[in-house]
Amino acid sequence: MDAVRLILATRHALGQAGQVEDLITEAWQAQALAEALGGHLAVHGPPELRAVDRSAGEAGGGACGQSWLSALPGPRSETVRASILTGVREPARALEEIRDLLTELGAVLAGVARSADEAGAYWQCIDALDAAEDSKDRVCALLGALDP
Repeated sequence: MDAVRLILATRHALGQAGQVEDLITEAWQAQALAEALGGHLAVHGPPELRAVDRSAGEAGGGACGQSWLSALPGPRSETVRASILTGVREPARALEEIRDLLTELGAVLAGVARSADEAGAYWQCIDALDAAEDSKDRVCALLGALDP
């Protein structure tokens, strides 16, 4: 599936997240998608992105594997949405969309962290927020490489 469609699907799922656990799951889905997008562009993207993409492909790398899904409480999907990424037709648009998604995600995570009643939920939000900010920085570097 094309990157932009996956990003839009992730944005929709984030908007539907009603529980903290669902929000955290969608946060890591977005991280996995940023990682997959960077990795795809590192191999198949425009030449000006290939060197920079190697760092974007590492965005959230420690937490984006399949194992994070099984560690979350409650029933979870076994599917990492990023695993069905097949192409990036519009690299600039995909990078802008993932940047915007990560920005929205950061705002939501910060709000949930501020109102969290449990320390565990608070720290899950903070960890996901840190990862989203790291990914967003790398995506912005890619966008900068596209627009010299």
